[in-house]
Amino acid sequence: MKKYNFNAGPSILPKETVENTIKAIENFAGTGLGLMEVSHRSKEFQAVVDETVALFKELLNIPEGYSVLFLGGGASLEFCMVPYNLLEKKAAYLNTGTWANKAQKEAKLFGEVVEVASSKEANYTYIPKNYAIPADVDYFHITTNNTIFGTEIHTDINSPVTLVADMSSDIFSRPVDVSKYGLIYGGAQKNLAPAGVTFVIVKEDILGKVSRPIPTMLDYRTHIKDGSMFNTPPVLPIYAAMQTLKWLKALGGVEEMYKRNKEKAGLLYDEIDRNKLFKGTTAIEDRSLMNICFVMNEEYQSLEAEFYQFATSRGMVGIKGHRSVGGFRASTYNALPKEDVVALIKTMQEFEKTH
Repeated sequence: MKKYNFNAGPSILPKETVENTIKAIENFAGTGLGLMEVSHRSKEFQAVVDETVALFKELLNIPEGYSVLFLGGGASLEFCMVPYNLLEKKAAYLNTGTWANKAQKEAKLFGEVVEVASSKEANYTYIPKNYAIPADVDYFHITTNNTIFGTEIHTDINSPVTLVADMSSDIFSRPVDVSKYGLIYGGAQKNLAPAGVTFVIVKEDILGKVSRPIPTMLDYRTHIKDGSMFNTPPVLPIYAAMQTLKWLKALGGVEEMYKRNKEKAGLLYDEIDRNKLFKGTTAIEDRSLMNICFVMNEEYQSLEAEFYQFATSRGMVGIKGHRSVGGFRASTYNALPKEDVVALIKTMQEFEKTH
């Protein structure tokens, strides 16, 4: 039976990424050695890093003065590295979900933190609006997409201070004006590569301004200076990221992905709104294009377990909602084909007919 992968992360990757990475694991770049066995200092792997950086810059139109880094520790380590490198006196955070809240918690270890707005009181079902960004902070931090609750910031914010964004789950899914950001980071395991590598896009001139000493490995300048090679980088995920970006470029780049993602999400949201059994969980204007969350309507809540079993029996994988929300979540990342969304919609319609 065909499996339809709606996992929230680690999640679906392009078929080409998987196939080409498997080949490289067996014989990398004609070296006769496997990708997991080669020196990260070899000219063959240096070429991979160089091409992956170039693809990042091309696909996101990254301006001069920015570096692209490949680090370890996931986005969770960035929750610490960002304030370590940027917070001198005070930082501002927008609290839109679990990960935004965790990032804010880490920053409090380094200085004063202002929470400019929060949707926690409504279980993070919307993105706060009409808040004021303080002009006297070192940076303003946002989480652009919330995998657990299914909300997304759809436009680039105009910030009077350095803007920092966790884009773990929506990088490369829509056009981004990188020039509006001082730093963008994210774990790769949603739209880019297997878990194990973290990408950081950082404007070099925002660094070196804090008075505290920074441990060598936690200083972005270390990794800029050594081209992400200060220590052994996560070789396999970087190679897989390169393959994903080559696939994305061949399809037409970020603009084409955005068009496809809007179409996929639109189809599924339309079905959630039409189907008598289901309802969405977030404010319509803030609905994520990447993580589509829904629950059973009140009068049908007793059918939740039954629908989950029904969908699983038809090959749907990873649609159970996060434990803090319940219900269902379909993650429709770049690599998920439209046909898989159509298959889920048909499953929902079949279940509706029997009830």
